[in-house]
Amino acid sequence: MRYLLVEDNDQLANAVLDRLTLDGHVVDRAPDLGTADDFMATTEYDMILLDIMLPDGDGRQFLQAHRAAQRDTPVIVLTARSEVSDRVSVLDLGADDYIVKPFDFSELEARCRAVQRRRSGGASNIHSFGDVVFDPLACTLTVNGREVRLRNRELRLFEIFIAAPDQVFSKSKLVDRLFSYDVDASENAIEVYVGRLRKHLEGARAQIVTVRGLGYRLSLS
Repeated sequence: MRYLLVEDNDQLANAVLDRLTLDGHVVDRAPDLGTADDFMATTEYDMILLDIMLPDGDGRQFLQAHRAAQRDTPVIVLTARSEVSDRVSVLDLGADDYIVKPFDFSELEARCRAVQRRRSGGASNIHSFGDVVFDPLACTLTVNGREVRLRNRELRLFEIFIAAPDQVFSKSKLVDRLFSYDVDASENAIEVYVGRLRKHLEGARAQIVTVRGLGYRLSLS
């Protein structure tokens, strides 16, 4: 997934960024609300991790404006306030969940997965499409009973495809989803990762199809 992390504490932000990046996710970090607004104006995110107390304002203002603009990107609030009234207020403003600082990173990851499951209407992190089964937590793709281990960017790329089967993704869109702003990546990198996934999918009905002039989509043959 691609995360927007809005957090002004460098130590915490770097720790969260390192953990999520290690798991293969893409993370853009905004130290203030102004930077967060700039990111949101140009990029689509799968999840926002939002601090409350920021140098240029209150994260609740950002959350309120986010929902008022009819944006449905999931938001998990990172808060040092443990009072029930504070937690209720962010949920009422449109947060999908919250986590109280200090927190364990495994709990943060689990809450992110839970929010994504609720958003997709599923009860499990495992996805099936045709004759393939995808388990992002185990980093495996099962093709006709054959288990394939995926590397980080292969894993995240297939996660994008299987979350929206038959949807066409342009190369530029996939670059945006797979790489953060500080990574110099070209569309040729997408061709390489698509090629690797196609080899893993050999013999399956589920295939990554090229849509000429537009991009790629995951379809059943």
